[in-house]
Amino acid sequence: MNMNVNKMLDAKGLSCPMPIVKTKKEMTALEPGQVMEVQATDKGSTADIKAWAKSTGNHYLGTVEDGDTLKHYLRKATAEEEKAETKHPHVTNLGDLQERMEGNENITILDVREPAEFAFGHIPGAVNIPLGELEDRFEELDKNEEVHIICRTGNRSDLAAQKLTEKGYANVKNVVPGMKEWKGKLNQNH
Repeated sequence: MNMNVNKMLDAKGLSCPMPIVKTKKEMTALEPGQVMEVQATDKGSTADIKAWAKSTGNHYLGTVEDGDTLKHYLRKATAEEEKAETKHPHVTNLGDLQERMEGNENITILDVREPAEFAFGHIPGAVNIPLGELEDRFEELDKNEEVHIICRTGNRSDLAAQKLTEKGYANVKNVVPGMKEWKGKLNQNH
């Protein structure tokens, strides 16, 4: 497929959150209506870019797989379409989460990383629903329980927290900074 793009961003070899960080920065240089191609190798980048585009009003056009490279296409929103990037207002830190777990409180920990990330180390008892699957699987979570959402850095979990809140989940918290700073117990599936 030949796509006419105004800007190409090389984010190959970078892992979350860098593809989306670079995408945000480069998007500001585009004129409204222009199209950018983001080349990435991080499998989680598809869900990240889709969710970010939705949260800002920019248009996610689609992704094409080219070998190991994912080519994401985005169209910059016009001023009328654009909206300020939102952040989930309810945040908790890793220390608070660990205290709640040690107190045997009834909370759900939702890990929205990709299955491979989850397999190499996750919080015991965490439920793994990757961000890209959350739209189809959110009903697996109990709306009446407190849900603490975690990813590697806090970016994907922020987008997931917004999605669950839109679906009527009232007690959702984004855990920051995420698994890259977690010092507690880990389970591994590999």
